[in-house]
Amino acid sequence: MSLTELTPTSLRAWPLPTVQTETDKESRGRVLVAGGATPVAGAVLLAAVAALRAGAGKLQVAAPASFATHLALSLPEARVFGLPETPEGELAPEAADPLEAAVDRADAVVIGPGLLDSEAAGELALRLMQPDGPPMVVDAAAMPRLAQEPGRARRHGGRLVLTPHAGEMAGLLGRDRADVEADPLDAARTLAADLHAVVALKGAQTFIVSPDGRAWRNVGGCPGLATSGSGDVLSGVIGGLLARGAPPAQAAAWGSYVHGAAGRRLAARIAPVGFLARELLDEIAPALGELDAPA
Repeated sequence: MSLTELTPTSLRAWPLPTVQTETDKESRGRVLVAGGATPVAGAVLLAAVAALRAGAGKLQVAAPASFATHLALSLPEARVFGLPETPEGELAPEAADPLEAAVDRADAVVIGPGLLDSEAAGELALRLMQPDGPPMVVDAAAMPRLAQEPGRARRHGGRLVLTPHAGEMAGLLGRDRADVEADPLDAARTLAADLHAVVALKGAQTFIVSPDGRAWRNVGGCPGLATSGSGDVLSGVIGGLLARGAPPAQAAAWGSYVHGAAGRRLAARIAPVGFLARELLDEIAPALGELDAPA
């Protein structure tokens, strides 16, 4: 099956849902970002802001109760839910019950930023998945349980986007990392088919694969993107595009390219390496704007 290169030309031929001139925040969708643990509380902040920068109209955040108030003060644009947490200060699987109504109202969900315990995070993700629920981005520690229980993941009907790097992909498939790196496209296609999910396998080249095997490649990143928090930003961008109405494969493809473009903008302005994930946030909207501009 063919592999499509992601370029400004190919993306402009695959435009995102139109944002009308006379629009309001409701029409651009509501995104719910769920995650956070005391040692990495900022991860959920990065993903949440990235979702807004990608154009989502409304933002809700689910985080451990112990720091939810601090998060709300840092995110005045969001409604923040303080929810049950594990003894280690991480969002607990029991948070799924009070979140049910928020998930029902959401147009997209991002789960994983700042979660560390794969058992707890994976159980939370599985509980939030509903047969008729909104599309969901699953990242970091929330992913392993999905591979262990593929039947539960498949019930989400192709509305999942997974964002592993090569090491996480090796764990998900039970392969050596070297095998994944030797043929990343095959690895992404295998996981996409197994879980009926869109897979964005991150790396110097990012491969995006849909459950039916269609594939896209993004080579437009830069070395500086390999930095703490960068993956959280990517998850948020994809979630924001999903909330705007982009289908999962399109949201992952556009999100990957825009994430890379934001890094290139910082590399040109600051240095090829050494910029911070938080600095990517201010480059997302301009990078999207460039793609929307006439060629």
